[in-house]
Amino acid sequence: MEAMRIVMSGMWLEDPGSLSSGNSKLLMVFVGMVAVALVVQACALIAMAVGAAKARKRGLEIAEELRLKVMPIIDGTHGLIQDSAPKIKIITENFVETSHVVRAKAQDFDSTVSDLNFKTRAQVARVDGIVTSVLNTTADISETVQRGIKVPLREVSGLLNGLKAGLDVLVGRAKEFGSERPSSRRDSDQGW
Repeated sequence: MEAMRIVMSGMWLEDPGSLSSGNSKLLMVFVGMVAVALVVQACALIAMAVGAAKARKRGLEIAEELRLKVMPIIDGTHGLIQDSAPKIKIITENFVETSHVVRAKAQDFDSTVSDLNFKTRAQVARVDGIVTSVLNTTADISETVQRGIKVPLREVSGLLNGLKAGLDVLVGRAKEFGSERPSSRRDSDQGW
């Protein structure tokens, strides 16, 4: 449409005597091409409008069919939500209350465990002290018993060794005294 206006305005501005037979044929061909293009464009628009109308009709049919199938589901879900809402509210309230109770019990349990841990450490320290004391006392008693036995045994052993040595000397002298002659003793004293 716009092209036609341009051609017409071009013709308007030309001199009236300047339109020749060759130019008029070209002008006619050009106007015919524009007219054909406009008819083709109109047909395409009509075809698109018919296709859009069919697509719109089919879309509306699908939407209606979908609405018919989905609406009962939506209504059922809505009813389920309305029925479940109070129950869910009660459950959440119970959960909050249970959470508070569990937290309080956990704090009680923590304090009990802390107290038990403190008492256990005190008892372990006490038992450790008792065991250490018993071991030290046992070591002291063992040392005392060893000293009590070793010292008298050494003294008795020393006394016995002294007696043995004394007896050996006495027995040796008695043997010498009884078996030895006086002359031979004098000879041995003189070196002969």
